[in-house]
Amino acid sequence: MRIISGDALRLRIYTGERDTHKGRALHDVILEWARREGLAGGTVFRGLAGFGANSVVHTARVLRLSEDLPIVIEIIDDAPKIEAFLPRVEALLAEGLVTVDPVRVLLYRHGPGKEAPQDAHAQRDSDAQGV
Repeated sequence: MRIISGDALRLRIYTGERDTHKGRALHDVILEWARREGLAGGTVFRGLAGFGANSVVHTARVLRLSEDLPIVIEIIDDAPKIEAFLPRVEALLAEGLVTVDPVRVLLYRHGPGKEAPQDAHAQRDSDAQGV
C-alpha cells in the first residue's frame, strides 16, 4: 500500500454519463487507468443536475429525466503522480472540464482484510488491456 500525506493534488474531471471510450463508460476507463498507473485512489460521483459549456441543463427530476447526468471523477495523489496522469485524461476527454487544486491529506489508510486479492488485480489488469 502506498502512503500519501501532507500536500497533494485533487484532480477533478467533469463529464457526462453518456460519454464513452471504445464502447465503455468514460468514467470507468479513467478510473481503471488511474488504478493501473498506481494512483492512490479515485471516486466517481453522479450528479443530480448540472450544465456545461453548451449550457444544456441535465437533471434527474422525474418530469425531465436526463439520460446524461453529470459525472465527476475525483482522484487525489502527490503532485508528480497527478501531473503525469493529466496527458492520459486530456487524450480521452472530447468534452468536459478538468481542474486541479491543492489539498492536504490528513489520513490515508485501509483496515485489515481490505487488500484486494491478487487474482482480482490480475483479472482487472487483463480486462483493462482492451482499454
